[in-house]
Amino acid sequence: MSVVAAYSGTFDPVTYGHTDIIRRAAAMFPNLIVAVGLNPSKNPRFTLEERIALVEGVIQHFGLTNVTVQGFDGLVVDFARTHGVTVLVRGVRTVGDVDYEKQMAVMNRDLYPALDTVLLAPSPEYAHLSSSLVRELAALGAPVEKLVPESVVPKLLARIGVGH
Repeated sequence: MSVVAAYSGTFDPVTYGHTDIIRRAAAMFPNLIVAVGLNPSKNPRFTLEERIALVEGVIQHFGLTNVTVQGFDGLVVDFARTHGVTVLVRGVRTVGDVDYEKQMAVMNRDLYPALDTVLLAPSPEYAHLSSSLVRELAALGAPVEKLVPESVVPKLLARIGVGH
């Protein structure tokens, strides 16, 4: 039986931190689904469809043939159960992230006992990145080319309302 893993998040927008985790998880698991969550409570700047398209563009650019992208709404455990996912991949940057993700892993396993969680620390050059920080920097006119994939830059700047 082939393991199906999922890396879930909002990806608003997808950053080099996300792509780092995606590429490394794709090397670890034969099937990886990047699960893009609707999550309106985070007030995303991009629609679900736009975020899926941005992530798909990155996956295509890197030639990751064992990775697919799917949107979802609701609990990640419901998505996992529906798609046969048995490993949930989560990126953790700080001790606070580790504590939160540990709590979520225990709760997710309680809700769906077949689901394990793997926590991946980012590569050092991406340890500071978050989508919210990238959006804030873009809005203030800071360069974002080192933070997000090239294909994301013009879309992010246009969405934030900053000329490029």
